Amino acid sequence: MSGMFSFLMKDKIVAPKGYNRWRIPPASIAIHLCIGSVYAWSIFNPALIKELGVVSSAADDWTLSSVIWIFSVAIVFLGLAAAIAGKWLEDVGPRCVGVTAACLWGGGFIVGSIGIMSHQLWLIYLGYGVLGGCGLGLGYVSPVSTLIRWFPDRRGMATGMAIMGFGGGAMIGAPLKKFLLDYYAKAPEYLGLESAVTLITEGGRRFAEVAGKKVEVVVASASEAAQMSIPGDAGVYVVGTGDTGAGGAFLTLGIVYFIIMIIAAFQYRVPAEGWLPEGYKPPSKDESASKMKTLNNVHINQAIKTPQFYQLWIVLCFNVSAGIGVIGVAKTMMSEIFGSAPAGSEMATMVTAGFAGTYVLMISVFNMCGRIIWASLSDFIGRKNTYHCFFVIGTLLYLSIPFTANAVSVDPKIMYLVMFYAATMIIFTMYGGGFATIPAYLADMFGTMHVGGIHGRLLTAWSTAGVIGPVAIAELRKLSVTNSLDKLVATIDPSAFLEKFGAPIDKVDELVKAKTVTISKLMEIAPAGTVDPTPSLYNTTMYAMACLLIIAFFSNLLIKPVNKKHFVENTHPGFKA
Repeated sequence: MSGMFSFLMKDKIVAPKGYNRWRIPPASIAIHLCIGSVYAWSIFNPALIKELGVVSSAADDWTLSSVIWIFSVAIVFLGLAAAIAGKWLEDVGPRCVGVTAACLWGGGFIVGSIGIMSHQLWLIYLGYGVLGGCGLGLGYVSPVSTLIRWFPDRRGMATGMAIMGFGGGAMIGAPLKKFLLDYYAKAPEYLGLESAVTLITEGGRRFAEVAGKKVEVVVASASEAAQMSIPGDAGVYVVGTGDTGAGGAFLTLGIVYFIIMIIAAFQYRVPAEGWLPEGYKPPSKDESASKMKTLNNVHINQAIKTPQFYQLWIVLCFNVSAGIGVIGVAKTMMSEIFGSAPAGSEMATMVTAGFAGTYVLMISVFNMCGRIIWASLSDFIGRKNTYHCFFVIGTLLYLSIPFTANAVSVDPKIMYLVMFYAATMIIFTMYGGGFATIPAYLADMFGTMHVGGIHGRLLTAWSTAGVIGPVAIAELRKLSVTNSLDKLVATIDPSAFLEKFGAPIDKVDELVKAKTVTISKLMEIAPAGTVDPTPSLYNTTMYAMACLLIIAFFSNLLIKPVNKKHFVENTHPGFKA
């Protein structure tokens, strides 16, 4: 690249002698904080699935499973962009890649805002999913190899610092998104209590007459009305007359993230060839071998021919799959497991929409802290042992969640909420720690020459996990919901059903499809003593996630040092990085 963009190139950003290497981490953290807001995606879920109904989902509103896929697409394109651009990063340097990431991530939000305002789901997929996902991938890899070269003495800590920002993005993003959603929100038109409005059910939809015209409406419960940005009363609301604030929030975030990332990208510098930190002495061969660190380098094209690359791919993929699906539905899961407690109980008083939003924020805090803590710890106990901790402890914690969910559905004690909260927070420290430790693990296995490019290609594991995790959550939850609805309907008096929904019980499938019938609405007319199945909707998923961690444990256990036949001096004689 030449001409007007030459100032972005690698050879133009070589640091002068005496340059302070500690100026690089803040720029890296700033970019990762912006793109790390992807972890707060679940903040948008309630708004997007009620974009037309606002207070409750209307028939034409998007489903949770279709919205979750936006997050999945973004993660898929993160991995693909990182894999494709990894070698490009080594050629052009971090500044050029960082500027490109700013344009894609900020622009993706703006395109997504147009999709929300026009109610075109494909535009959100294109903007946030494809363009934004590519921005995620480029922004993610832009500082990694640079930091490893600036901090050869503390590889784990260096990558942990940058990737800590990615984990902490939701810590800032979650309250910011919540503020913007509230700021741009508009309550829909209220017609009155359900008992005071004459409702008509046609094709599973509910309608009412307003000024001589038939308009589509939703019937909101007291809890649904209370969860709006502008709390309202239980009753009937006109579809399409309010605003969840999602469109305005997307547009604002796109502009803000673009500005911050551009400023940060221009702070990037690369060390001069042969530079080493003052007082640093590279480890001897014996010291390196004892910690499974190579002093040699493996070419990027040769690395993918080694079994170690694919073993690490499985390690990263399954570790991420186990956590990313939960992150994508964190707010919804918290509300469903603990939000169905009897009205007036201590649990119901505590687990509000605000509490669930705070839960998303705390995920970010522990995700962020786990990245720097586990990555720094890996400098002392080794990368392999660090991942052993992730998989053994993680498996036990995932298996504890179904126990907690089952217990709370029978006896909603605060103790079970504390147990769930603690288990998931520890899980998210290890989820983040896995991301932060993998670049140093790669540098130990393949050397630093092409670690950025190799890391980019390994992130295709993240793309795969971005599909496995959320899809497993969505599909297994959908299966659980279907089974629960069938069981509940079988217990309900047909006359009570007709009175509640204005249609006979044999029309239940049609009503479910139109979102008129839900588990929570059925529980209102279920026989006394019926156990609400909502808290147990994620049990099967948790068992599946635990199985993935067991597979990853054995993949990590079998990793050995790279055979010397793959070293660059043996595969590319005379090659220079």
